[in-house]
Amino acid sequence: MDKVRSKIVLVDDNMAILAIGRSVLRDYYEVYPAPSAEKFFEILGNILPDLVLLDIEMPGMNGFETIKKMKADPRFANIPVIFLTAKSDENSELEGFNLGASDYISKPFSAPRLLTRIANQLLIVQQKKDLLANQMALKDYADNLEAKVYEKTKEVITLQNAVMATVADLVEFRDKVTGSHTTRTMYYLRALMEELILEGIYIEEISKWNIDFFLSSAQLHDVGKIAISDLILNKPGKLTPEEFEIMKTHVTIGVDAIKKIMSTTSENAFLNHALIIAGTHHEKWDGSGYPAGLKELQIPLEGRLMAIADVYDALISVRPYKKSFTHEEASAIIIEGSGSHFDPVLVDTFKKVRAQFEDAAREVGN
Repeated sequence: MDKVRSKIVLVDDNMAILAIGRSVLRDYYEVYPAPSAEKFFEILGNILPDLVLLDIEMPGMNGFETIKKMKADPRFANIPVIFLTAKSDENSELEGFNLGASDYISKPFSAPRLLTRIANQLLIVQQKKDLLANQMALKDYADNLEAKVYEKTKEVITLQNAVMATVADLVEFRDKVTGSHTTRTMYYLRALMEELILEGIYIEEISKWNIDFFLSSAQLHDVGKIAISDLILNKPGKLTPEEFEIMKTHVTIGVDAIKKIMSTTSENAFLNHALIIAGTHHEKWDGSGYPAGLKELQIPLEGRLMAIADVYDALISVRPYKKSFTHEEASAIIIEGSGSHFDPVLVDTFKKVRAQFEDAAREVGN
């Protein structure tokens, strides 16, 4: 297959130059002679040349005016122009380069020099095209890679959430009285979080979180209950002090279990919140909670949020040792616990979204 030859327009009002130039170039290129700027622009209306040889001194529109008009058209702005001139003054060359010329050739020109200069300019153009093509290919690759990473990340997050949901379901299967507790608490936490973000409360801390990880991690807050005996976990009555002490160990058991999972994989960021929530959601604002007796802001924000969600849901749920409280009764107990059991700032937030708690409890059900 024959190689496609580059197209060159030779613009000069000197017919001898047009004839000589055509004779020199026609064995290598497709040559289109133009005796004037007007004819040149007619040719541009029909073909897109790869290079233009342009005389400076022409009657009517000279070379400087011609290149200025040509470069102003986006279709032709990147076509290289080599000026043909009998002038040798530096100002003329500088003006030509400022207007977008790629090179200068003095007349009369020698065939080898003309061919070399043209070949150099066409090589530069081709290199620019190759570079642009490589850049586009690299961008496409990067875009595709980003899309693949995004899809892979979605798959990983979906798998992580599925694992956490499965473990949470196992806990609820053993703790037969809690029903859809973990699902409801996620809804409660989302309502609290959205209000905190809206009002800019604790925003410096929250801005460092992955909110999706935080909400899904909440499912593991009671994972340690897997290790608690059925006799205690499902006892149809109030626990004795000794039994309650055993029940309290579900916190440290849960923390140890999550740490063990984290130690086996480097992709464990999604468990950071789970570790904190599992270990601190039974701490109390006044320091009377367990297992560490943390007080006020010593308790991580994740634990303080989960404390409200967890207690609210326990209050509205039926237990063997108690009836369910109404939404109004549960809300009153949460509000009453401000400054003792719960972070006062978060209780104020709860007041603003408690209707959403009631809606979530109703929609999710048992």
